[in-house]
Amino acid sequence: NFNDKQIIYWTDYFPKVKKGYCHIYSYPYQLKYYNNITNNFQGGIFKYVRQVELYDERPFQHEFFLRIAESFPLMKELTIHNEQRQINKQFRKSRLTNH
Repeated sequence: NFNDKQIIYWTDYFPKVKKGYCHIYSYPYQLKYYNNITNNFQGGIFKYVRQVELYDERPFQHEFFLRIAESFPLMKELTIHNEQRQINKQFRKSRLTNH
C-alpha cells in the first residue's frame, strides 16, 4: 500500500574508489538499520532505526552529526567509515548526571 508513503532517492559518487551508490527507499522508513549514509543525507525522522552506518570520502562536519542525531532519535549503534578530518571541529563539554 503506497497511498501513505513517499519514495525518496538520491545518488552518491566516490571518485577515489570509483563507485556510485543509489539510495531508494519508501518513507516512512520502517527498517531497524540504515547503512551507507553520506554527507548528502537530507534528514527526516526515522523512528524505527536503531543501527546507523556513515560512509563518505569527504569529512563529516559538526552540523551533519546534529542532523543525524535529530533524524535517528532511537539510535543505539553508530558506525563511521571516514578517513578525512573535520574542517571546523566543534565540541561541547557534557556533564553526565545520575538521577
